[in-house]
Amino acid sequence: MRVCLLAIAFVLSLFAARLFQLQGLDVNAYASMATDEGSQTVTLHAPRGAILDRFGVEMAATVEAVALTADPTMTADQAPAIAAVLTRHLGIDYFTTVTKLRTPQTRFVYLARRVPAWRADAVTTDLREARLPGVFTERDPLRSYPGHDVAANLIGFVGHDGAGLAGLEQQYDDLLSGADGQATYVVSPAGERIPLAAASIQDPAPGVSLQTTIDRDVQWYADQRLEQAVAETGSDWGAAVTLDVGTGQVVQFSQYPTFDPNDASDLRRQTLSVRGVQNVYEPGSVQKVLTFSALADAGEVTPRTRIKVPGALWIDGHEVNDDWEHGMIHLTATGALAKSSNLGTVLASRRLSDKQLYEALRSFGLGAATGVGLPGESRGILPEPEGWADINHATIAFGQGISVTVLQMAAAVSAVANGGTYVQPTLVSGFVQPDGSVTPAPEPATWQAVSERAAGMVAQMMEAVTVEGGTAPLAAIPGYRVAGKTGTAERVDPETGQYVEGQRTVSFAGFAPADEPRFMTYVVLDNPKGDFYGGTAAAPVFHDVMSMLLQRYGVPPTGAKPPDDKLEW
Repeated sequence: MRVCLLAIAFVLSLFAARLFQLQGLDVNAYASMATDEGSQTVTLHAPRGAILDRFGVEMAATVEAVALTADPTMTADQAPAIAAVLTRHLGIDYFTTVTKLRTPQTRFVYLARRVPAWRADAVTTDLREARLPGVFTERDPLRSYPGHDVAANLIGFVGHDGAGLAGLEQQYDDLLSGADGQATYVVSPAGERIPLAAASIQDPAPGVSLQTTIDRDVQWYADQRLEQAVAETGSDWGAAVTLDVGTGQVVQFSQYPTFDPNDASDLRRQTLSVRGVQNVYEPGSVQKVLTFSALADAGEVTPRTRIKVPGALWIDGHEVNDDWEHGMIHLTATGALAKSSNLGTVLASRRLSDKQLYEALRSFGLGAATGVGLPGESRGILPEPEGWADINHATIAFGQGISVTVLQMAAAVSAVANGGTYVQPTLVSGFVQPDGSVTPAPEPATWQAVSERAAGMVAQMMEAVTVEGGTAPLAAIPGYRVAGKTGTAERVDPETGQYVEGQRTVSFAGFAPADEPRFMTYVVLDNPKGDFYGGTAAAPVFHDVMSMLLQRYGVPPTGAKPPDDKLEW
């Protein structure tokens, strides 16, 4: 018995001595020997920054996931069995996977990217129990969009390589993506890491998060309301944007159709663009707000200026009419705006030269990109005045013959609400560093588009649009003074560049409270099918979105009485 115990003690002492040698005395020799076997370099992906709404709610975030990789020198013989496990758990193509597992002359292939950790665990567990070696995992974060299609066109999405491909994800990709690191490990001939061998590790630098100006709740509601309007009117597309009048911050920016960035099968080209900054259209009568602002700024009109309006005008061989038939009528400037008279606007605009009208529109930001910070922004089309004929001056005055983006026109009308001061619209308010500190975004550019007096007069005139006798009583909000303007423009076919008879783009732009403006909302519906106009199709959307805004932000009615300007004389 004593002999047996001595023998066991001797064997254990040999194991202990060898372990001591490995852990303390001969690590370098062991690592050197292992280095002769080979190495493996693995990318350490940087955590991508989040995209947040104005209250810090995540609209785009990175969640933990893994990539499944393989060493074909280890998997070639068992490729069918391994592929069967992967196909069962991940739904990937069996035959493609077999081919990857048998890839010649390489020791590394991707089998699946951005697999949720729980699903990858199920795969590796089954492979381990079946004794099928050669499949490995590495960190491979998954981009998630919790709101699905909420603000999807603004946020954008990332590609298979994790790079931003649209929206804010693309515009701020360098900041969001950070910098990947890497780790190099010593591996055995079987491809397994040798734990005691030296490893070279370069830590990744996490990405910066974006603090946007978007209110996710308002965005969700506006998205839903716009989708409903597009469906009810049969429009090709719709867009709606709300600006904080004083700051230029974009509170919501909706479009429909849209997409779900979580679903790759939903990424159709026609829905991916940010229509509000990339697509142009003719604004129609909302443009009259800018024309009358220019006239008021030049001292040429007041709300009570009298205009004799005939039933039609012939200009350069073209007949110009109003949307309704009439003989000679007597409108005030307020009446011309409230009733959306093309003829009244044209006659008033003749008090401005071509250059004056052009420069006024430029001062409102037309013909130039807003610089909001979204990819592919259009500057619209505003022809130089040297080439204008009389008919060009006339049609531009009431919003035809020029092209704008939704955001351009929204920012222009918002300048009127803001006492004539144009504020560059902004979508990002700050940058959240990995340590939690926030770097504010640069202050937006501002300039005086028209005088405060001129803007005040036109805002007063716009209130007549939303009451009985105006074109948009459906925009009125009980208890509040609301200023607005409808737009109904002949539609240009984007394929041919020609006007299409019977097709139109309808819109409504407004702000509230009219005497102390807080928010400006602009709604556009393209090519509605049926008898729809700005006052009947777009104004109700404005009403609902603005009502929510005023309630959500606790904006009280001012209690002031609205102006009582006459529409006719």
